[in-house]
Amino acid sequence: MAYSRGSANRVILVGHVGADPEVRYTPSGVAVANFNLATNETWTDNDGNRQERTDWHRVVAWRQLAELCEKFVDKGTLVYIEGKLQTRSWEDRNGVKRYTTEVVADSLTMLGGRGQAAEPAPQEDRDAMQPEPDEDMDDLPF
Repeated sequence: MAYSRGSANRVILVGHVGADPEVRYTPSGVAVANFNLATNETWTDNDGNRQERTDWHRVVAWRQLAELCEKFVDKGTLVYIEGKLQTRSWEDRNGVKRYTTEVVADSLTMLGGRGQAAEPAPQEDRDAMQPEPDEDMDDLPF
């Protein structure tokens, strides 16, 4: 992991997957998985009422990690994700510049599925869940 002088870009999330990961392939055959992750925060307000807020995070996984997400991660699965924030832009059909910020996952650990403990993945799959970060993202098909 490389850090620029005086800065760091690191994200850790624990949450539930909102829908089955969507996996696509770049023209050069590189797997890319996209899914949303829900994190929840609860607190008691000044009136003693319990409050809850859910934040949704867009997650992107590349290569072997993307393929493992497709194979093992389902809607509702509780996961631990480490990665970095990345903002990208594009022009929509009307020529308007749009932006999105995503968590580019470096590693993913399954903590359980829909309130249950998950079966551990085979050792070779667990080893592959921490692939080398992708530096070349120029061939995105979307």
